[in-house]
Amino acid sequence: VQLVESGGGSVQAGESLRLSCVASGFTPSRYCMGWFRQFPGDQREGLAVVASDGTTYYAASVEGRFTISQDNNMQTLYLHMNSLKPEDSALYYCVAEGPDLWIKRGAQPCSLSADGFPYWGQGTQVTVSS
Repeated sequence: VQLVESGGGSVQAGESLRLSCVASGFTPSRYCMGWFRQFPGDQREGLAVVASDGTTYYAASVEGRFTISQDNNMQTLYLHMNSLKPEDSALYYCVAEGPDLWIKRGAQPCSLSADGFPYWGQGTQVTVSS
């Protein structure tokens, strides 16, 4: 399983960015996928996840500003980030659930907990200046 993020960069407050994540080595169509971020010296924060049926879940800190989406073949995951703030500056990760946790999760919805995602990309840095 490989997840490769791109699209990070440096922007001014109020601007937008779109992060992309290309998944390979597995078929992500049945699994939860999502985006997390990590601030320096801090734990990872779940931002947005999307289920195989297209249902999405967002953290309160980004709901209304960030949108998660997938392309038609579900091999590419996106995070559209609008109205960026300096406090959004962090390392952003693409994550995937995988078959083992998919079986364990059963009918439960996707979660924003890092425990639900064993596969992580290498991260892409987002820096927002005021």
